[in-house]
Amino acid sequence: MKLARVLLLSSMAAGLVAQTPTWDTGGNGMLNGTYYFRHVLYQQSNAGTGALTDAASLYGTVTFDGAGKYSGTNPVLLYGNQTQYFLISGTYSIAASGEGFLSNPLSKTDSIYGLVNAQGIFVGSSTENPNGYNDLFIATPLGSTALTASAFRGSYSLAYMDLSNSDPSNTVGGMLQMNPDGAGNIGTAGFAGYSGQSGSAKVTLMLSNVKYIFSGGAAKVTFPNINGALFAGDYYLYFSPDGNFVFGGSPTSYDMFVGVRTGTGTPTLSGLYYEAGLDQDESTLNAGYASLDSFYGSLSANAGTIVGHRRLLDVFNSSPLDHTYSDAYTVAANGTYSSPAMNYVVGSGIRIGSGIGPYLGISVALQAPAINTSLSTTSVFLNPQGIVNAGSSAPFTAGLAPGELLTLYGANLAPGIQVASVIPFPTTLGKVQVTVNDIAAPIYYVTPAQLSVIVPYGVTGSVARLQVFNDKVPSNPVTAWVAKTAPGVLTQLQNGLGYGDAVHQDGTLVNAGNPARIGETVSVFVTGLGAVSPAVNAGEAGPTDPLANATATITAYIGGLQATVGYAGLAPQLAGLYQINLTVPAGLASGDNYLGIAGPDAYSSVCLIAIADTAISPAAALPAYPGVPHDLSRRGPIVPKSR
Repeated sequence: MKLARVLLLSSMAAGLVAQTPTWDTGGNGMLNGTYYFRHVLYQQSNAGTGALTDAASLYGTVTFDGAGKYSGTNPVLLYGNQTQYFLISGTYSIAASGEGFLSNPLSKTDSIYGLVNAQGIFVGSSTENPNGYNDLFIATPLGSTALTASAFRGSYSLAYMDLSNSDPSNTVGGMLQMNPDGAGNIGTAGFAGYSGQSGSAKVTLMLSNVKYIFSGGAAKVTFPNINGALFAGDYYLYFSPDGNFVFGGSPTSYDMFVGVRTGTGTPTLSGLYYEAGLDQDESTLNAGYASLDSFYGSLSANAGTIVGHRRLLDVFNSSPLDHTYSDAYTVAANGTYSSPAMNYVVGSGIRIGSGIGPYLGISVALQAPAINTSLSTTSVFLNPQGIVNAGSSAPFTAGLAPGELLTLYGANLAPGIQVASVIPFPTTLGKVQVTVNDIAAPIYYVTPAQLSVIVPYGVTGSVARLQVFNDKVPSNPVTAWVAKTAPGVLTQLQNGLGYGDAVHQDGTLVNAGNPARIGETVSVFVTGLGAVSPAVNAGEAGPTDPLANATATITAYIGGLQATVGYAGLAPQLAGLYQINLTVPAGLASGDNYLGIAGPDAYSSVCLIAIADTAISPAAALPAYPGVPHDLSRRGPIVPKSR
């Protein structure tokens, strides 16, 4: 669908409200007042090179009323290299967690999904759109007092991405370094980045005599036009109220900056963050195409390890995907660190990212808001950010699948500790009940601070409403998105990290001292594979005859190589678990490899599996059908972990 058609829908439907699911709006007050925003939207060819067929940028001010409506009378729309004022209005729904959506100002039939951080900054993307585009939307409040030139001083790092040239070989991404003096001068700014046609070859530029002015709390930065420099002319920058976060772009281009002010001392990356961004894979340019994706989600950072979730839409896929991942980090004294595909800069409650060619990209992660815990001292409290996959520890923004084992965090959830001693798991345990869309959920264990429950198979629709009852006293309701699958491998550390719960034919765990071998079939224990056939009630033991197969197609990957899946379904004779029998593929390096599990709408690659460099004899391989697995209960009940 051409962008012109999308814009036409917007102008024709100014009085229409997008159909939206029933969603918690307890956080609507988090968006309140006048905001600066920038929205970039790209439509790529999905049958050719990945070149842009259309693009638009919309920027300026918008007013949120704190009760679910927004409007703007003076935003500027750049489309077809022409600018015009563009009247916008719409609705929004933000949950108590900060997660939610707003009607897309460029297409009222779509929504921008995202999250609001501790300072009221919204970041998001239209990942559910059927119109074939990728986008990124950022908005930040002006604050009670508009910033002036004196607020723009110190050391800033700004990630940049520009697809305006249309041809993916000319896409530009990189990091811009600025040191404004608070008096209108930046002096020399340095840029280090990549262009699509240059692949992994870094481009460095020194941009001199850069100046800025402020008006209405925003900056206009001017780069002298010298010899057709990459940055030339005016760029508009918008700031968080404290001046530490900055974003913006050119009024004549479809580009985006996201930046952070780095202070003194080594910044920390710890806790829950909300994020959004764009990626363009240019590694396939030699084959004649590149692919763009956009995403929003959340990540939990702790002691050098990240477990994150992204709701991701790729231009060449027909539907979005829940992607759960893990990453390692060590932040240097200057706030920087790198992964194989991204360079990051960390500031106070902020992380920005810029892609490393040929994997171009831009991302921003912002510290999540502290949840109002006033209920936690007086009543039953379910943390809106505390709904987690019990296997992978995927954070709360990931979709919930029927049959998935969840960990719920909160306060006063139960009068004490109790573990289910019978199968099927009960729907009342220690005077505690949990409902999902008013359906009673089987409960594995309860403690005052966390519960382990199974999503009932009867949960349908797009939104799940969870509520805890402690001795008939209800908690606050919490909403989450529903998915077909939400795979999460159980791990030996019971936190989603390290080695997954994979076993050999003899029932011993796969680990560094007892690795899996090429050609061997091992059993992996997971949650979140969704509906099964024949149907089984949630919380019942997996049957053995017939087996309860997952109705969704499940695939597995080790070290990026696809493994043959002989069986995917409920684990026989166990409650609350699924089992995957997979055969280790040839071509793997020995040692620790990432284990990935995918369903039709989700992909999780968080934990590891140890692989030996020798092949197993065919006679010793486990058959492709499942046998009765080793007795996981010999490890005892899952030990409740604090969040």
